[in-house]
Amino acid sequence: MAFDGLVTYSVVKELQQHIIDGKIDKIFEPNSNEVILGIYCNGIKYALDMVTSSNYYRLCLTTSSKPNPTFAPNFCMVLRKYLLNTRITKIDTNSLERIVTIEFEGHSKSEDTSTKKLIVELMGKHSNIILVNSNNIIIDALKHFTLETNSYRNIVPNALYTLPISHKLNFMEIKDSNIFYQTTLQYMRETLQIMDTSSLKLSEIIANTYTGISKVSILSIIQELQMEDVFNEITMKKIYTYLTNILQSSRVAAHLFCNNDYSIYLANSDKTNSLQVNFFLDDYYVKKEALESFMTYRDNLSRLILNYLKKLNRKLSNINIKLKECQNTDLYKLYGELITNNLYRISHQHVDTIQIENYYDDNNLITIPLDKAESPAMNAKRYFKKYNKLKNAKQIVELQKKEVESEINYLESIIYEFELASTISDIDNIYNEFSENFLASDSSYTKHKKTKKNKKQTKSSKKELQSASKIGVPIQTSIDGFKVIIGKNNKQNDYITKQANNDDVWFHAKDIHGSHVILKTETKMPTQDTINSVAALAAFYSKASQSSNVAVDYTFAKYVKKPSKSKPRNGNLYKS
Repeated sequence: MAFDGLVTYSVVKELQQHIIDGKIDKIFEPNSNEVILGIYCNGIKYALDMVTSSNYYRLCLTTSSKPNPTFAPNFCMVLRKYLLNTRITKIDTNSLERIVTIEFEGHSKSEDTSTKKLIVELMGKHSNIILVNSNNIIIDALKHFTLETNSYRNIVPNALYTLPISHKLNFMEIKDSNIFYQTTLQYMRETLQIMDTSSLKLSEIIANTYTGISKVSILSIIQELQMEDVFNEITMKKIYTYLTNILQSSRVAAHLFCNNDYSIYLANSDKTNSLQVNFFLDDYYVKKEALESFMTYRDNLSRLILNYLKKLNRKLSNINIKLKECQNTDLYKLYGELITNNLYRISHQHVDTIQIENYYDDNNLITIPLDKAESPAMNAKRYFKKYNKLKNAKQIVELQKKEVESEINYLESIIYEFELASTISDIDNIYNEFSENFLASDSSYTKHKKTKKNKKQTKSSKKELQSASKIGVPIQTSIDGFKVIIGKNNKQNDYITKQANNDDVWFHAKDIHGSHVILKTETKMPTQDTINSVAALAAFYSKASQSSNVAVDYTFAKYVKKPSKSKPRNGNLYKS
């Protein structure tokens, strides 16, 4: 990400115009990497978001709400003790370092009226929020570091705060474009030991030389100025002029750039009273975090469901092995009959096999294996016992196979639902469906059996889940003036089918996982073109969406029935 010193400087410049003299009325710590200050200034309420996560570190105003923990963490309590009811007197950056210092004065809960400073260090995985007193003695920090933990600074209570070490140059100390070029050239040769700069790009050279200026920011400026990414005196002077204007101008804004990253630039209109950069960053990171949360949640649930599917497939494989064993059921019965009917002819000698005429096969000889440790009569008894055991087992195993195949088919329909899921709410609905139909009944996932009371609660909760408020909102569109409703998961499929009127038309891709699609007719008769269009939608919202030719079933909703007590389905087991 491009949250570099230029962005930090622009954010702080906007904050200086809006939150100076603001009163701290709330302090929250939503998670271990984030602190939010509630600020009341000039009749307006602001929320200053300070995030120290390694991927999304930032400082900006936010308009999004975050869930608050029931019990405030220790650092949050310390901040409330020293900062609540104080006022912001100053906010500044250390040149183009990604370090922001916020000074507070006033009467706090600790009865202490001296100056306190909150230092926000935005440095990737080393990001931190540190509270210090007027003598720069650390009161507390969000993250503690010591010399013993391979840190070059002590960030612990009562230690003296020192700035992070930087070996790069400070751009703000450069006085003109000529000095900028010569200083950069000298730094590359003397410090970085690079004599031939022709092999390096301009963006890489500046990012490696100056503190707080990222490669993305320079690439954005190069694109804005429509010049090449080459290092020479002319390009360096152009870059210097643009960077100087950004630092001095009030016309700074932010925009997306380069593979969904962002950068700041000089806007055409005056942004003096605007918080454009702050709120751009807020929107950008909130969307990023929401997408990451969604992807993580989806991947974790997908992994859980796929593991369960593997478990069912292993179970089906074992069932098939048992069924293969049961294929010899009649053969064992035949062995038993032939041995019993020929006992008078069979020697009592201990032998491994015997040959007997098979009167079911024109008296052709058949070889029957024997256990030579047992008598022929006992071998016959053993074959009859095995026959009866396998005959009974076959009935049970065939029933088990049907049930497991049904479970696998249903689970595959849930997996298909991930393709339609676009929000965390959609994933929640998928998880609820999976948990209700699989985890709740699986002893390997649940430690305790349900009591009768729990069963009643489960039944009532199932009914609640069927309501529209619990299963989420189906996809809705219109075709030729007709309303069309599309289910995004099995529960929505059930719900919209049950809620359909008798003369509404139900669509579903034939013999394949997919969404139920309901065409609301409102007693009007749709044309064949309309039906074809809705059928195309049903094909699109199915597992065969990439196929060139998809068969689609459709009928009036009154003819669609679901087998009693069956689970929510995606259409395969519905009858019409």
